Amino acid sequence: MEANKRDKKLRARKKVNELKGFYTHLTVYVLVNLFIITVSVVIRMNQGESFAESIFNFGSLMTPFFWGLGLAFHAVKVFSFNPLFSKEWEERQIRKFMDEDREDVKKY
Repeated sequence: MEANKRDKKLRARKKVNELKGFYTHLTVYVLVNLFIITVSVVIRMNQGESFAESIFNFGSLMTPFFWGLGLAFHAVKVFSFNPLFSKEWEERQIRKFMDEDREDVKKY
């Protein structure tokens, strides 16, 4: 009983650490990319580009885009989002294989 409680606490602590890591990653992403975009826009506007040209330039949005992909994968891992192999899919497959095993046992 005590070992079970300890295991639950360890799993909960691991999940909290994963969440903290994700939210730290998200905060750093927002702050760093705001800085990068601001500097990039100011430099481009000083070179004669309009605000719209400088903000929608691929160079201004490249870092947030690619880093955002990494952040999205981090979120998928932390929040256990898997649209292809959901819990319902797993349960259906388990039932299917259990039913197949029962049919095999009945044959013999």
